[in-house]
Amino acid sequence: MKSPGQIIILGAIFALLSALPGLSAIAAPPQQGELAQITYPADNEVVRGIISVTGSAVHPQFARFQLAYAAEPVTQNDQWITIGAERVSQVVNAELAIWDTATVSDGSYSLRLRVIRLDGNYDETEVHHIVVANAQPTETATPELLVTRAPTQTPTPLPPTPTIVIEVPFNETPTPRPLTITQALPTPRPDNAPILPIPKIKMDATPLKSACLMGAGGILALFLLFGFLSAIRLMVLGFAKRTRRKRK
Repeated sequence: MKSPGQIIILGAIFALLSALPGLSAIAAPPQQGELAQITYPADNEVVRGIISVTGSAVHPQFARFQLAYAAEPVTQNDQWITIGAERVSQVVNAELAIWDTATVSDGSYSLRLRVIRLDGNYDETEVHHIVVANAQPTETATPELLVTRAPTQTPTPLPPTPTIVIEVPFNETPTPRPLTITQALPTPRPDNAPILPIPKIKMDATPLKSACLMGAGGILALFLLFGFLSAIRLMVLGFAKRTRRKRK
């Protein structure tokens, strides 16, 4: 019959061997050379006129790719309309197609990039809520304000005030000097000054996720190793006690 220490050791070894393949699979990076991505326009983007749709269409078994749009909400697959012709060359972070948004009605649309492989299967990605706004809003004329002035009242002449002459001794006083204060005025900002665009920062959470998973796997491995060493210590102590009893 196996002792409790041996059972603990076997359980720790089995758990460690079972966890290591899963951790290696979780921490493994995505396969290189496969990419279907639309970088512009992004979700909730407002566009008008002729735009350049950019992104990447790459695959080791690449055959061709197609870019299509559909009015939202998309309910059927036949709603997708191809933009231009299918292209047979791979694209890496460059122009996928030219889309003339003036050919569609203003509204919300989705874009779909489909990378078709040699075996007929495909990878695809979509961006949603792209607002086409070619119609400019009509400017509302500002009404002119009419200011009505009240009639000016003619003041009633007052009786003349009697003049009282008081003689005051003349004392020569110094002439005050004017005090000049110079204040720099801020430079006014011109009305047509360009407004700098606010850069968009995109953060990739994949490295952080991989680091967290690797850290969790390391902590689990240390915990199992600690249990394994503790079990070995218990076995050694038990073996020493039995040896002492036999000697006695």
